[in-house]
Amino acid sequence: MLQFFSKYKPFFWVMLALSAVIVYLFYTALKPEPVLPVYQPSMVNAELVDEDLQFIRKYHTIAPFNLVNQNGDTITEKDYEGKIYIADFFFTTCPTICPVMTDHMVEIQEQILDDPEVMLLSHTVTPEIDSVPQLKAYARKKGVVDQKWNLVTGDKKQIYELARKSYLAAKSTGDGGAYDMIHTENFVLVDKEKRIRGFYDGTKQEDIEKLLEDLAVLKAEYRK
Repeated sequence: MLQFFSKYKPFFWVMLALSAVIVYLFYTALKPEPVLPVYQPSMVNAELVDEDLQFIRKYHTIAPFNLVNQNGDTITEKDYEGKIYIADFFFTTCPTICPVMTDHMVEIQEQILDDPEVMLLSHTVTPEIDSVPQLKAYARKKGVVDQKWNLVTGDKKQIYELARKSYLAAKSTGDGGAYDMIHTENFVLVDKEKRIRGFYDGTKQEDIEKLLEDLAVLKAEYRK
């Protein structure tokens, strides 16, 4: 018996390896591909959502917009047509979370620099301070690449409504001020249909890594 096994030992090793490959292929074929959720207002912390939208459970998308970037160019949703993009809210004089968030956006910019499918969009929450020259100076300081990343300013009401009604990423101050808000640290992943596919803490490195992983998952959805 031992002589028999010794004689056919190479055959058994080949069969064992082949069996392992077959099991792996079956597992891969049966394992579902990861899919990102499509976020609706009802799925998000109510503090971040305009009260008129808090119970909406489907069909939520980013509203059209008309803003001005660091170069004085008009930026609308058309500039993001057919693109995946990452959005956030900030202001150039912010001394706390914004510098960290911007540094992380710079890190993401480096990863997507040669990727025509992905862009970035940062909205100021203090448009009365963040004029075009102010945004331009900030962009130069941070190394913003104009073709990949728009820092936008404009009408305060529009920015407020985008933050609260579209991106679901800002709290109302609750003090009765016209369109005053407290922006969050959230980075928002938006797909080509202008749907929200993920929220990430822009101050945390582990969340940036998760965002980049989810970005790869989202891109894979469009390759199917």
